[in-house]
Amino acid sequence: MDWHFPTFTDVLEARRRIAPYLRPTPLYGYPALNEGTGAEVLVKHENHQPVGAFKVRGGVNLIAQLDDDERARGVVTASTGNHGQSIAFAARLFGVAATICVPGRTRSRSPRCVVSAPASCSTGATSTTPESTALCSPSGTAFGTCTPATSPI
Repeated sequence: MDWHFPTFTDVLEARRRIAPYLRPTPLYGYPALNEGTGAEVLVKHENHQPVGAFKVRGGVNLIAQLDDDERARGVVTASTGNHGQSIAFAARLFGVAATICVPGRTRSRSPRCVVSAPASCSTGATSTTPESTALCSPSGTAFGTCTPATSPI
């Protein structure tokens, strides 16, 4: 994949790309919140998405753009939670093997959340450790493919 700073056209293409897989996030208004702020406030409930977070859009958008060769090699990422869940969800959706590296020092619930998705998990590794890089070497998977800093949109 060729990475660049997203344009408005990229955003529209991502919207089209993820639409078959993710429903729009509901917006709800709450009278007490409006009264307390003196304005109309709409709360976007990302918890209604499959992994409970907005990052699922980036995961689906990213994996959907992989070519057949990249999909066959699989993906590897490091995450303490939502990003890993996003990649695991999208990988399952598209039949792509995924390895999620969960740092050893993280909130106690995060590794369980990531592992609950159908993906392998390597605890104690981070994106800067030799362990994570080594996971990529045998299969030719590029570690940077799915890091939060390089995920499109």
